[in-house]
Amino acid sequence: MPLVEGAQESIFMQVTDLSWREHISVDSNVCHGQAWITGTRVTVPVILDNLAAGLTVEEIVESYPSVSADAIEAALRYGAELAKERVVPLSA
Repeated sequence: MPLVEGAQESIFMQVTDLSWREHISVDSNVCHGQAWITGTRVTVPVILDNLAAGLTVEEIVESYPSVSADAIEAALRYGAELAKERVVPLSA
């Protein structure tokens, strides 16, 4: 089942979380080095910030028509991968 309602679930997504790589690009010379949705200039942090602010996938797609529901799911998966790499200390 897709993480995001409206995203198309592929066999590849069922087997592995690597499918986010199909939608996310990173280049230190583009978008100030931030990851972005391939084929756009919409960065992953913009997508994640919108989701964190409570926007629905449909609202994000409406605001950024070049971004698909699948790409939004890929941004979530990419963010999850990054969260596994680093621990951010929380103040007590």
